[in-house]
Amino acid sequence: MADVDQLAAAIAAAARQEASRDRRRRQVRSAQGAGLEAQRQAIQEACMARGWPLVAIHQDVASGRSLEGRQGLATALRAVRAGEAAGLIVAKLDRLSRSVIDAAQTIERARREGWNLVALDLGVDFSTPSGEAMAHMTAVFAQLERRLIGERTRAALAVRRAQGVHLGRPPVLPEQLRRRIRRQRARGLTLQEIADRLTAAGVLTAHGGARWYPSTVRWVLGGGR
Repeated sequence: MADVDQLAAAIAAAARQEASRDRRRRQVRSAQGAGLEAQRQAIQEACMARGWPLVAIHQDVASGRSLEGRQGLATALRAVRAGEAAGLIVAKLDRLSRSVIDAAQTIERARREGWNLVALDLGVDFSTPSGEAMAHMTAVFAQLERRLIGERTRAALAVRRAQGVHLGRPPVLPEQLRRRIRRQRARGLTLQEIADRLTAAGVLTAHGGARWYPSTVRWVLGGGR
């Protein structure tokens, strides 16, 4: 009877957890829907205020982290490039992409190809002098972000080099050394014995290490290069 009660309690607990997860999923969907509706309304009001006909609204219920996998955005971009619409409007620039670099590339493409791009939250708009200036400022910050990323990458690589980590193309052991290791193994030497002899002889590993280990020898015998 106790086992039955425990089973019933476990089932009830699992049901409560599933109900809680379902409630959270509904809340997320509701919040996304409310956000999309607010963006649609902002775009419609902007078009009405400027006297622009609204050709279509395309949406992606997905992260704006990058431009990849954004079918709604891809459809809108094809439309403006084909001349089916004079421009593209987004309620917020981060709806285009959360990456300043990606957003700036799209802004530059719009300028180069001759279609308008409007981001309502930042005032980006190629049809007005101030909006065009804001577009240029976005490009400036994108360039700054690229340089900062480059500096952080170089700093991280310098730290890795200082720690003795080999960077770049994986090194290749000389075939003569590989044959030497195979011959020693064929003569019956253990992995430890081979490693000790290579270390004592001052032979460097593929990554420039001064000490050989049985696992390193095993890696070479297994075809590691």
